[in-house]
Formats: sequence, C-alpha cells, structure tokens
Amino acid sequence: MKIAIVGVTGQIGTRLLDEALARGHTVTGISRNPSKLSPRDGLGLVAGDANAPEALAPLLAGHDAVISSIHFTVTDPHKLIGAVRHSGVKRYLVVGGAGSLEVGPGKALVDTADFPAMYYDEANGGRVFLNILRGVDDLEWTMLCPSALFVAGERTGVFRLGEDSLLTATDGKSWISFEDYAIAMLDEIETPKQIRRRFTVGY
Repeated sequence: MKIAIVGVTGQIGTRLLDEALARGHTVTGISRNPSKLSPRDGLGLVAGDANAPEALAPLLAGHDAVISSIHFTVTDPHKLIGAVRHSGVKRYLVVGGAGSLEVGPGKALVDTADFPAMYYDEANGGRVFLNILRGVDDLEWTMLCPSALFVAGERTGVFRLGEDSLLTATDGKSWISFEDYAIAMLDEIETPKQIRRRFTVGY
C-alpha cells in the first residue's frame, strides 16, 4: 500500500514509519523539516505543512491511506480534514490522545480532578478533533487513542484493543509503547475494522 504520514518526524510518526516500511508498504513522509530523517528504501520525504491545506492536498493525492500524527495544539482540524478531503484519499487515520477516553459513565479522563494542567490543552484539542471527525461522513476515518502513558518502549505485539473507555493493566497502570501502538495502527490500515470510529490500545 501507499501510505502518507503527516508529522513523520515526531516520536509517533517515526514508529509508524518503521512499522509501515517493515511490512513492505511505500511511505511518503511529510513534515515541515523532512531533512530530520535519512533516506530509506520505500520512503519518500517531502516538505509540507498541516496548516496549509491547499499545498498539502496534492502531496496526499494518490495514496491508499493518510495518517496524521500532529500535536492538536498546533493543528486546525478543519484544515487538516479539508486537505485529506480535497486530496481524494478516502482512508484517513488520526493519532489521538487518551484525554477523551472515558474513565466513568460520561466522564472523560481530561475532565478528572487530577488531570495534569500542563497537558489539558493538548488533550482537550484531541477531544475537539474527535468530535469534528464524528460529523464527517465522506471520509473513512479512524482515530486510535493510546492509553494514558504513551512512551518509547518495546515492540511486543501483545496488547489489548478497546473502544471508548481507558484501558488499565492488571497492575493498575494505563500505558502503551509507541512501538506497539504503531502495530495497532498498521493492523487497522491493512484490515479495517474501525471505520468512522474511535478505538484505543493498551496493555
């Protein structure tokens, strides 16, 4: 498959790139500073800005799927969704955040009393993005939200998938590695099961 990754130089973007290339896919890596990455077989690097939809759309055209891995505080969801829409690509996957996941009936993690204030804007931005996506019916979108702790780690291939509720391991910890998150995202691209839905991954 031909996959475009917007935000390819970030911590999540690079893991998604590694996983996609390891599976034999062709990747167009899009970033404002693509020179941060070295050339690799199967990878094409181009400069692009998520907030410049008119210029971004042609870069996305012709791909089988687009993944956006961009911080929500620096992204206008309408512009990014619009760029995908105008590119003609129907399959659109978004790296979400844990903040919008439920920790109780109708209660999101971001709204809990002890949610760190320094992460609020980013987490709430993810919730806003998700709510906008839920009104989009002309793209085959999917948002994959990680668990609360999203960190560099090992590629184990052993994890759980959930829907709208935060996943917690038997030790009480809610977490997932970037590497295992990338597996879940590429699995969804190769075998779509969550069209126009949000889902989550954790241990």
